Amino acid sequence: MKFEGIWHITEMENWDEDYFNMEVQAYIEIDERGSGDLQFGLVTGAIDGEITTDKLGEKLEFTWEGGDENDEASGSGWLRLKDDDTLEGKIKIHGGDSSLFLAERA
Repeated sequence: MKFEGIWHITEMENWDEDYFNMEVQAYIEIDERGSGDLQFGLVTGAIDGEITTDKLGEKLEFTWEGGDENDEASGSGWLRLKDDDTLEGKIKIHGGDSSLFLAERA
């Protein structure tokens, strides 16, 4: 799967680098089945995704469950390859914020 691997989040539309890299280098990790993990700032989660196709090509749409600081959190998002080593996407926190982001292959 072309989305497989560890991707370091390098830019987020709604949060600055000081926040999204607060605890660890912000990342999304995807396995060969479209599942994985994410962490940025104080948000962590387990991803469950599937490949879909639209007029722009393939993307990985996903839901996630985890935590935001000490509270349970969940949400959704999507990933699309800009090139072999760059992802663009969006992460949404259910009932909260969302952000577009860029990530580079680790």
